[in-house]
Amino acid sequence: MDERGADSGRATAFFAALIVLVSVLALAAPGQIQRIEREQASASPTTPATLPVVEVWLSTADRRLKLAQQHDIPMTARGSQPADVTVDLRKTYQTMVGFGAAMTDASAWLLRNKLNPAQRKALLDELYGPPPHLNFNMMRLTIGSSDFSLNVYTLDDIFFGQTDPDLKHFNIAPNLPDLVPVVQEALAINPGIRILATPWSAPAWMKVNTNVLGGELSEDDESVYADYLIKYVDAYRRHGIPIFGLSLQNEPAFQPITYPGMQMPAAQRARIIANYLGPRLAKRTPRTQILEWDHNWSHPEQPLEVLSHPDAARYVDGVAWHCYEGNPYNQGKVHRAFPDKDTYMTECSGGDWASAANGELIWFSRNLLIESIRQWARGVVYWNLALDENHGPHFGGCSLCKGVVLIDSRTGEVSRNDEYYALAHFSRFVLPDASRVQSNQPDKDLANVAFWNATDGSIVLVMVNSHKDARHIAIAEGQARFEYTMPAQSVATFVWMPDKAVGLAKRAIWWVRRAL
Repeated sequence: MDERGADSGRATAFFAALIVLVSVLALAAPGQIQRIEREQASASPTTPATLPVVEVWLSTADRRLKLAQQHDIPMTARGSQPADVTVDLRKTYQTMVGFGAAMTDASAWLLRNKLNPAQRKALLDELYGPPPHLNFNMMRLTIGSSDFSLNVYTLDDIFFGQTDPDLKHFNIAPNLPDLVPVVQEALAINPGIRILATPWSAPAWMKVNTNVLGGELSEDDESVYADYLIKYVDAYRRHGIPIFGLSLQNEPAFQPITYPGMQMPAAQRARIIANYLGPRLAKRTPRTQILEWDHNWSHPEQPLEVLSHPDAARYVDGVAWHCYEGNPYNQGKVHRAFPDKDTYMTECSGGDWASAANGELIWFSRNLLIESIRQWARGVVYWNLALDENHGPHFGGCSLCKGVVLIDSRTGEVSRNDEYYALAHFSRFVLPDASRVQSNQPDKDLANVAFWNATDGSIVLVMVNSHKDARHIAIAEGQARFEYTMPAQSVATFVWMPDKAVGLAKRAIWWVRRAL
């Protein structure tokens, strides 16, 4: 984050005061805003007297530009002129929950131990604060350790040969020094964060191989395992951390050999959900959602099998996906079979591997974000929020993974990776409850996705030019249009408000309500 010192503090205070003033004025006349909205909704599609101005933010794969605001583009009357991309607000798809990253043990430890309180507050504000910050409002937690932990543990570890069916030894003590406090700090900045939680392994005593590495859950302990997950939800809630969604097992079709993991076939997942976890969570208020699968795009038959089990499907709220094999079109396949189930992208990591030698901005913007959202994802959650210069700390597993940000363990300096900017092109502009709307793609290398923000009425179009040369594009919405030349290998976010005065007032109200 740029160091702006006292001037920055005064500017922030002035901006906050101005927002509050605008909010009060807007709140004084809510009927006026509602009247304008009703008129807009019922108006015929004629060209407005004053056409909107389009704001543009641009990033390039060569890192010359990083979410840099460009000159505004005046819209013109569309008339009979053609357009490469047409945004149609009349056709809507899923509403968005948000964007974020996993607060792994490694990320929390770095934030708590390699940054001083002022540095940590500044970085958390940058990541979770409202626009113009990144506005992250989703987070994934691991239930027990993962490959990005400093050691191996579960939340009910006992001596070998013992069992604990009543979970008397359950505790979240390993999370109290770093993870719980830093999540609480993030929630203080953005109380609306939706938190997903996933176990990498059951306690060893519940498993057939009595080991947290590999193996399967004992069928005799399926009920206890459901209780284990519920105790986790309760323990975190007591610390002011609400769990929005649970999945039964991270990557249940994979058995790692260097870090905790557990294979859990679809039949077993369906049985646990139908007989134990689903009925028990259904009795609770607020009810924590259940997400199925939490593994790669490459095996849609796995969630389809669970959702085909009627007693399990009634309790499943959505399907979680990872990006490491296959393609996002399988998200659409499952959605079309079960359109009442939500879709989330819950894990994807960049890294310093050969394929990333030229950067990862384009791949993540196009594949992880645009295509995943076009295939019904309501939220996109990257893997580690923060890692150090050695791709850690980690315990086995991925040795080249990158976080959204890099925290230098020697100096505390923070640098931002390509994934930071890919996510920011969405999270800063696509607000919670935004609707994805129709937009055509002129070719596969000019990928795009469009949204309408219910919060302020703004329209957002994110576009990726994967071509190795610049491309001139014409974009139309309603009776207005604009043109823009996208540089080679670039990502652009376009934002416009059909009624800017009403939109800014509504955005001010949202900002103040979120801050309260």
